[in-house]
Amino acid sequence: METKIRWGIVGPGKIARKFISDLMLVDDAEIAAVASRSLERAEAFANEYNVQHTFGSYDALFQSGTVDVVYIATPHNFHKELSVKALENGIGVLCEKPMGVNRAEVVEQVNASKQNNAFLMEAMWSRFNPSIKKVKQLVDEGVVGDLKYIHADFAFYGLDRDLDSRLLNPDLASGSILDIGIYPIFLSYLLLGMPDDIMATSKFHENGTELQTSMIFDYPNTQAMLYSGFTSNSKMEAEISGTDGELFLNPRWHEADGYTLVKNDESNEVSLPLTGIGYYYEILEVHKCLRENKIESDLWSHQNSLDLSELLDTVRKKCGVSFPFET
Repeated sequence: METKIRWGIVGPGKIARKFISDLMLVDDAEIAAVASRSLERAEAFANEYNVQHTFGSYDALFQSGTVDVVYIATPHNFHKELSVKALENGIGVLCEKPMGVNRAEVVEQVNASKQNNAFLMEAMWSRFNPSIKKVKQLVDEGVVGDLKYIHADFAFYGLDRDLDSRLLNPDLASGSILDIGIYPIFLSYLLLGMPDDIMATSKFHENGTELQTSMIFDYPNTQAMLYSGFTSNSKMEAEISGTDGELFLNPRWHEADGYTLVKNDESNEVSLPLTGIGYYYEILEVHKCLRENKIESDLWSHQNSLDLSELLDTVRKKCGVSFPFET
């Protein structure tokens, strides 16, 4: 691999622009190529960020030999197909979450990674957030005693979006569960693992899109209360409570810049400012793995993505959420 790791952007939209803003902070990263189904769109992105190689199709990028790794930032329903094609060309993949629309898709992606000995990671950037890493460490060390209760939500008002947007169009795997519900589900899984049982209920748009979902993840001695929705805002402070204390992740907790430990009637606030807007840390992990010739991360592994997709599938099944393209 060359001195700098060459990145390709697949799907030059709003999320890709956020990602690029942090990629530019990483010294050994080079933004080498961009691809879109619209060459005009790719060229506009390339001009904006001074990207050398521009492609009007994803296949052209994958076959070009211009990149070491791609960031896939298309709508959910394209993630699996594009990941597999990149991996088949020996290109590493950082794929926006959810990595696949369902577990069956994630299985295909993981198999392609293994068969082609190419790196694959879901862009679960919160896993690499310094505050979340520290809170997990404190929980694992027993600082708050035995965990008994987690509360995590993620909500914003999204009903002002166009019905053809990825949030509201069922053909693009719309709804709050896959888009933002994945974050509270991730936190419960990170701290407690796979639950024994899941209870969940949803409200729907008239076009069939799931708009808000409440979940209870039931563990042997613990419960997690989780929520996602597009019908209102929410506080988005995560509470992690044990027999000996509580931890609070600053809102918006999935991109927290600190946390508070409450124990023995004392409250201790810890500030952990972010570099960039938070994508920086997952990029460093991708670079570390690529330089060590790994095909998966130890911190967010293939199995972690398979487990997360299984949890998302279970919630959707409980709530009756499916998409027109699923058979």
